[in-house]
Order: sequence, then C-alpha cells, then structure tokens
Amino acid sequence: MLRSSLAILALAASLGCAQAQAPASDPNNTVVLETKDGNITIRLRPDLAPKHVEQIKALAKRGFYDGIVFHRVIDGFMAQTGDPTGTGTGKSDLPNLPAEFTPTPYKVGSVGMARSASPDSANSQFFICYEGCGSLTGQYTLFGEVVSGMDVARKIKKGSSANNGQVSAPDKIVRMRLQADAK
Repeated sequence: MLRSSLAILALAASLGCAQAQAPASDPNNTVVLETKDGNITIRLRPDLAPKHVEQIKALAKRGFYDGIVFHRVIDGFMAQTGDPTGTGTGKSDLPNLPAEFTPTPYKVGSVGMARSASPDSANSQFFICYEGCGSLTGQYTLFGEVVSGMDVARKIKKGSSANNGQVSAPDKIVRMRLQADAK
C-alpha cells in the first residue's frame, strides 16, 4: 500500500512538473526586438489578431523596424514605436488594418497596436504595456506579449509627462526580426 501511494505521489508530481513547464516557443510567431540595453522577446498571438500578426511579421522580415525610435514613452504606462517619421503620425506603405478587438485583458507585457481615433487605422505602430493598460482592453488590438526582456523594456528612455510622453533623443529599435529569421 505504501509503495503504491508513493508511486501515485511520484506520478502526480511528475505530471505537475510537466504542466508547469512553459510550452515550446514558436520561432515563426516570436519576434526579437534588439535595443541598446538588450533584447525584448515578444510572442505573437495569431489566435487573437491574425491580420495584425501577419503585418508585423511582414514588416519585421523586411527590416522596417530597424532604427525606428520609441517616440512616445510614458513611465508606468507604455512605450510606443513603429513610426518611421518618429512623430507618432507615420506608418508603413502597407494598408491599414481592420480592428481585431478581443476581451483578452491588457496587462504588464501586453503588446498592442496603436491607432488614430478610427478603430480601423492600425498600421505599423505598436506599444508595450508597463502598467495601467487594462482600460485599453477591447479598444486596441492586442497581438502579442513580452515573454522575456520586460526589464529591458522598462529601461527605454521615458518622455516628458508634460508632453504626453514625447521623447527627446529617444531610444530606438536596433533590429527586429522573427526568431526563425534571426541569425
């Protein structure tokens, strides 16, 4: 009886350990964003926003994000990038995307698409949430989550609160690639 109880406990413990392990990453749905302070790894969520994920992947594959600045960074809220003009008004040459809103909540490390007042205006700009992004749930397309490097994301130079987070001499993305293509 004792031996079978120990065997059951050992089996339960091994099942618990197996469940606790993170699923293997998908290099075709993972982007690595290199900064001067290190890498930020983002797991893309095609299950939530397939069109947005495809656009981010297409832009990353062509090197669109390389050298682009974090033009708006609000301490305790988020860091925004993806505008080739660095002003917050630019975009890529690809078409704007229709909103893919979900009830999945924004939290620390969530990655969402920036847009204008029109819900269907997301294009290339995105933001990484620090805190306080819960109110964005269902209002902005959530397409990914930081799986490593949140400490690096927090080191991105912050903007002036008096200027709505606009950053002078901003940090930039050195390089952004799909993990499958990063060499």
